Amino acid sequence: MTAHIKRVTEVAEVVAAEGLFDGPARAEWAERFLAAPGHHLLVADAGDGVPAGMVTGVEMTHPDKGTEMFLYELSVDERYRRRGIGRALVQALAALARERGCYGMWVAVDGDNDAALATYRSAGGVAEGPVNVPVWTFDTP
Repeated sequence: MTAHIKRVTEVAEVVAAEGLFDGPARAEWAERFLAAPGHHLLVADAGDGVPAGMVTGVEMTHPDKGTEMFLYELSVDERYRRRGIGRALVQALAALARERGCYGMWVAVDGDNDAALATYRSAGGVAEGPVNVPVWTFDTP
């Protein structure tokens, strides 16, 4: 299947695709995300104009490494899974990362998330082994 993938640049486009996110898209956060340099949101449709999947990426620059792309989140609507949309979105983000001069791309994924791991492998990702991801949670207004 060929997915039509486009880079989202308008808040209304984010809100239209909010069913792909973990919760409702908040306009003020979407605006902040889209306005931040190095923040990217790609949305795919399956040819019907309906948002079928999305991927977000954030460029991160370190003084001794240069810039890499962090694949922040990947989501494909359940109705459109197993059609190659996730792989196409990851490959599109990787292509964007190359265009923007990133030396690489990475993602954190739970070791038991077989579907995600298979998607990333099929898009050229190589697992480097077990990783722990400590998190801090702060109160938000």
